[in-house]
Amino acid sequence: MTDNSLIALARRRFHKTLLDGVLHLNNAGVATNADKDSRLSRGIASGVLNRLAHTATAERLPGQTSGHKFESVCESFLQETFQHLSFLRPGTWEVERSSGGRLAIAKFEQYQHLAELEAASKADPILATVLGNEYLIRPDIVVCRYPEDDAEINKHAQIVGDEFVKYASLRKANNELPILHASISCKWTLRSDRAQNARSEGLNLVRNRKGRLPHFVAITGEPMPSRIASLALGTGDVDCVYHIALPELKEAVAELDYQDAQEMLSIMIEGKRLRDISDLPLDLAI
Repeated sequence: MTDNSLIALARRRFHKTLLDGVLHLNNAGVATNADKDSRLSRGIASGVLNRLAHTATAERLPGQTSGHKFESVCESFLQETFQHLSFLRPGTWEVERSSGGRLAIAKFEQYQHLAELEAASKADPILATVLGNEYLIRPDIVVCRYPEDDAEINKHAQIVGDEFVKYASLRKANNELPILHASISCKWTLRSDRAQNARSEGLNLVRNRKGRLPHFVAITGEPMPSRIASLALGTGDVDCVYHIALPELKEAVAELDYQDAQEMLSIMIEGKRLRDISDLPLDLAI
């Protein structure tokens, strides 16, 4: 039976868009998310690609091009799905690719102080040496909520008045900046340096915020379970890692009968460290 639920349909459109531009076979018959020097990576990636029913052949895009296209496809999937969940998570929401360069994060309420820190650092070389650039955070995709007018807050009952609730960031009378709800890192493939970059981003979100900690998740198309584990397993720098095609990945790994890879996948899934892209919209509604 075909699943024609909203998220299932969006997932199929997500895969079609990937297959039209990022995920395909090159002229050597290697999937564009595979490590050409790894037999296991090539085998798993081909298995996933076959299950997504794609036969087109084209050359692999340069890494940066693939990454940017992948971000765009992920953004579209989340925009399409998350907007339908307002009954679960009321409010005025926006899903968008991050912009603003070094201080993209400072446009949000919890991190606005980083703009002042950056200005002070530029004005004082000694301070710049001490701080380095560890406070800089460049999300790929952000989900934010806008603060609410008193009229909206009081729509069903007199919730706030003039005397109290002077600092709550959800109240527009106190704060006009958007509130960062989630920061999403998009990693088309994973190597050790990319996993470490994502972990550092998560730690910086924790260390540098003032107020509520946003969700921090990663989306990847990496076929190798061991490389996914380099980001998914650990102390929780990342809420969870979401794979572009987890059921297809499980089937591809099982078909090749690599016990270590199967065991690693099982550990990540059962340990709630790895989920499918279809799980992400509802997880973001929490």
